[in-house]
Amino acid sequence: MLENFSIQEFKNKIQSDKQAKLITYAVGGLLVLILGYFAYRQFIWKPANEKSKDAFWVGLNYAAKDSTDLAIEELEPVVKKYDGKIGGENAQFVLARQYMAKGEFKKALDLLEDVDANDTYVSAMVVGLQADCHSEMKDYEKAFKLYLEAAGINENEMTSPMYLFKAGLCAEKNKNFEQATECYTKIRDDYSGFGNQKAIEKYIARASNKTTK
Repeated sequence: MLENFSIQEFKNKIQSDKQAKLITYAVGGLLVLILGYFAYRQFIWKPANEKSKDAFWVGLNYAAKDSTDLAIEELEPVVKKYDGKIGGENAQFVLARQYMAKGEFKKALDLLEDVDANDTYVSAMVVGLQADCHSEMKDYEKAFKLYLEAAGINENEMTSPMYLFKAGLCAEKNKNFEQATECYTKIRDDYSGFGNQKAIEKYIARASNKTTK
């Protein structure tokens, strides 16, 4: 009886030791992953991220001078090298704008849809440029939805009325004059400082008159 109990106790101890070892290995592996992640962020990602902030300026200068092809040539390798870094995302935004200038709206869209912008104004402009691409490709329904989305990002006196106005124009293109009237009316009521404020009544009247016909 004592012998049987001792053998069973021995088996239980072995099993317990195995479980303890598995837990130790699992915890140890997790710690290695965590330490590896922080080491990567501190010693690799952060320096590369800081370096990326200066990498797109040459391309930006070409873009500012309307040297579109030179800007594209300069920006494309920056986007590839610093993908996911601040400079890489900024370069991708500027690169997309250059493709738009060349009329290559599908290529611009592919870039814009992958831009991860932290700045709220840039975020609105990224969506707004996607809407511009769809509008240029005469997909006014998609453009309308994206303009409304852009107008709602960090609502402000600059980008919100601008994109609402463009949404209204797209709604008119789709002959949805009720939606157009709503966009123009919201500009009049909520954004008194908008540059086209004096003319907005003309757009409201134009869209609302077509609604009643």
